[in-house]
Amino acid sequence: MGKYDNDVKRLLELVGGKENIQAVSHCMTRMRFVLVDPKKANEKEIEDLPSVKGTFTQAGQYQVIIGNDVSIFYNEFTAYAGIEGVSKDAVKAAAKTNQNPLQKIMGTLGEIFAPLIPALICGGLVLGFRNVIGEINFFNNGTQSLADISQFWAGTYNFLWLIGEAVFHLLPVGIVWSITKKMGTTQILGIILGLTLVSSQLLNGFSVSSTPADEIPVWDFGFAQVEMIGYQGQVIAAMMAGFVLVYLEKFFKKICPEVISMIVVPFCSLVPAVIIAHTIVGPIGWAIGDAIGNVVYAGLTSNVRFLFAAVFGLLYAPLVMTGLHHMTNAIDSQLLASPSKSTILWPTIALSNIAQGSSVLAMSVLQKKNERAQQVNVPACISCYLGVTEPALFGVNLKYVFPLVCGMIGSCCAAMISVGFGVEALSIGVGGLPGILSIKPQYYLIFLLAMAVAIVVPFTLTFIVGRIKLSKEDRFGKETAAPAAADSTSDSAVQADAAAEKAAPAEDVKELKSILDGKVIPIEEVQDEVFSQKIMGDGVAIEPSNTVVTAPADADVTVVMADTGHACGLTLTNGLELLIHVGVDTVDMNGDGFKLLVKEGDHVKKGQKLIEFDPEKIKAAGHPCTTMLIVTGEGNASGITMHTGIDAKAGETTVISWQ
Repeated sequence: MGKYDNDVKRLLELVGGKENIQAVSHCMTRMRFVLVDPKKANEKEIEDLPSVKGTFTQAGQYQVIIGNDVSIFYNEFTAYAGIEGVSKDAVKAAAKTNQNPLQKIMGTLGEIFAPLIPALICGGLVLGFRNVIGEINFFNNGTQSLADISQFWAGTYNFLWLIGEAVFHLLPVGIVWSITKKMGTTQILGIILGLTLVSSQLLNGFSVSSTPADEIPVWDFGFAQVEMIGYQGQVIAAMMAGFVLVYLEKFFKKICPEVISMIVVPFCSLVPAVIIAHTIVGPIGWAIGDAIGNVVYAGLTSNVRFLFAAVFGLLYAPLVMTGLHHMTNAIDSQLLASPSKSTILWPTIALSNIAQGSSVLAMSVLQKKNERAQQVNVPACISCYLGVTEPALFGVNLKYVFPLVCGMIGSCCAAMISVGFGVEALSIGVGGLPGILSIKPQYYLIFLLAMAVAIVVPFTLTFIVGRIKLSKEDRFGKETAAPAAADSTSDSAVQADAAAEKAAPAEDVKELKSILDGKVIPIEEVQDEVFSQKIMGDGVAIEPSNTVVTAPADADVTVVMADTGHACGLTLTNGLELLIHVGVDTVDMNGDGFKLLVKEGDHVKKGQKLIEFDPEKIKAAGHPCTTMLIVTGEGNASGITMHTGIDAKAGETTVISWQ
């Protein structure tokens, strides 16, 4: 009899049976399903299974969070269901068959923009700070800014444009690089193509509209002339040029003999791509981008702008859930490339973030005595107010539906105020409450009013509706939660007790040392909702400055990911259970860049090497190197404290302690 017999049988039934499973695999913590019909999965009952910690859907995969025992659960599940498991890559490939053409396009667009988001956020904050010190006249009766009265701040104002220009004017370089990375072609060629689009030899794209046609420089080939126009800030043109390069390189790799491919493929790919970019797809992309930007701008400034704003504000949150919101990044970037160098669209997006976060805030108040719900509500609310809405949408609002609708109504009202008064942003990337930093100073008061509406309306509506719709169990948690939790972990507790009985007397450990050198950050800041929402448990994360993970204390190795080498589980003699996970979504790397130095059943000493990893390979694969140390079971420990915001030394600095 298997350890999870009942849950395995029930899960198979709740996902729609064997015939509804197209593919299944697992990573360190999750079962990953590709379902023929995702609607057949009974999410509520699946989440009620004792061994299940949560569920969510991402990129066509239905993921069921199990925890450290996922490999055992997976083996029992595939054996019972009579299904052969497949690799993570096969699951991802199968997941794409669940997507319609529009979803595939949006997924590709999202994968292109995802690596650029940190730069956009940073650039937005920089320009927001420039707004504060150089655009707002705080002094001398409202006639001078901080930069006007201080040489230091004037220098800072000018210096910060170095970063702002790099992010927004030179955006095509990042776009073409990201396309080559996503499509698996040579990234340096993408960077070079991007640089040819923004070269200083060309007329700056932002100056084209103000330059008379007869003054635009040209390349004169005798039989033809080509305008020397730069594509600074242009999105569509850069994307089209990037795909031209990708498909040229793939074509020449396919037909070129291997012995000369190193010479022929780069030359025959890059040179024609640059020519086509400046003569064909660049001008076409510019025209398409302008057309899209003009249509959106016309809608935002027309006599029906209130209706346009209402519809966009109402529907933006559902767009996020479908992935269609990635198109707005391209539209916003295109608007920033217009002569006004500003966007009316981005403020409404920031307001939608705030509105959905306010719905979660109301849920947090309503469920303040439901400890399990609060573990999701609080971090989801914080991340939403900081501009990241997915944890709030998928973890809270969509689950209950009415908070999502209340947030949509609040976003609709706030968007009408923002667009109605023509609020403009000078940059994108900074959402939620910090979004005000990107707003033109003359619109601060109006945007503050819109922010107030985005907070008050969703909170009030959600609170009122929640008082009516939420059951006693939803508000206060299950009365049997504690016994159920004890039952669900009884097997692991028995195992820990048995291990403790067999072990020799050990030192009464009260702390865990850092597993890496680096900066220790709160787990809530990790870019993965399973960790940031503490679904697996509380813990800390480390931004590593070295490449070897070591044991935080004497422990037994209870689980390893032998095929990928990116994670392992430990159990201390007091029953404390730990999960160590190197990087975010690094399971997709299939072990490339990782070397597991221990095996299941090993007893390790504090400071002993567990995993070696290659940070360059992790970054090249598009993943953060952030490494998690999670307490998945407290054992006999109590009063556990996380120590974050410190620079740690592996084996020396205490990062987790208890009484």
